[in-house]
Amino acid sequence: MQAYEMSVSVRTQYLEEQSDPAQSTYVFAYTITIKNTGQITAQVISRHWVISDANDRIEEVRGLGVVGHQPLLKPGEQFEYTSGTSLRTPQGSMRGEYFCVAEDGEHFNAKIPEFVLTLPRTLH
Repeated sequence: MQAYEMSVSVRTQYLEEQSDPAQSTYVFAYTITIKNTGQITAQVISRHWVISDANDRIEEVRGLGVVGHQPLLKPGEQFEYTSGTSLRTPQGSMRGEYFCVAEDGEHFNAKIPEFVLTLPRTLH
């Protein structure tokens, strides 16, 4: 077990009621769970996202905290939040990292594994 480690898991959802395919607007929600899997209390300070659509259009987003919070997580604690993004194509992906600071002053990054945003499959 590493001293400085956050694990990140993601669930996604297509928001049909907020999307407008005729206008090339596809809206997705994603729920992120950040868990301190390390041995030292640490705080999530900022985020960096790389958002790609099916046309390889890339948008980078950087900012402080997550949904207005900078959660301080003791070992074993987790923080969950839901946010969203819109794409101009029905598929895309997101990946990134959180910048964290441990209570002993050590800085480290928590990788956000790439995840796919896509319309649900429909059966006819």
